[in-house]
Amino acid sequence: MPDRTPHTTSTTERGSFCSARCDCGWRGPARRARSQARTDAERHLVDAEPGSAPHRTRE
Repeated sequence: MPDRTPHTTSTTERGSFCSARCDCGWRGPARRARSQARTDAERHLVDAEPGSAPHRTRE
């Protein structure tokens, strides 16, 4: 099994908006609610786990 680097997420703010980012290059949408950006990051981490099915959202 290949060695996988763990994903590291963070949130960044730009004006009134907050977005989640990951070291792998993934970036979530801009959100007004920091809590939603953190939820986006948590979902990305779950989706990035080996063998996980992609998470679908309704937006």
